[in-house]
Amino acid sequence: MEKVVIDSNVIIAAFATRGMAQALFELCLDRYEVIISEHILTETSKALKNKIKVNDEKIHEIITFLKEFCTVTEYKKLKEKISRDYSDDNILALAKSANAKYIVTGDKDLLTLKEFEGTEIISPRELWEKSRKNTFLIYEKP
Repeated sequence: MEKVVIDSNVIIAAFATRGMAQALFELCLDRYEVIISEHILTETSKALKNKIKVNDEKIHEIITFLKEFCTVTEYKKLKEKISRDYSDDNILALAKSANAKYIVTGDKDLLTLKEFEGTEIISPRELWEKSRKNTFLIYEKP
């Protein structure tokens, strides 16, 4: 099964709204091994509390769900700074350590990189389109 790192901004959108981010997150849980880290869990928790104003009980439920259905992975920090935002380097390091096929993010700084050491960096919409195309290929008649 291919591995995908989902950035905290996509996870937050998946739990805060109905729509593309939620559908994509569900698709990822179904078709990929979703790789996250303690860093992503912390960022998600903080943003849900401070930006979205989710109560502590609901945040606990979300974090518990993520720990149960995603693979929480440790990673080695990168030796040199790659992205403009230092915290984005944590996402890159996680993808490298996990040998992920994709990083799915809404972060423009990461998206401008397009690729990092064999991992494609794409938006939620791009992964949705790729997955949709692959689904149709599977069901085509020979």
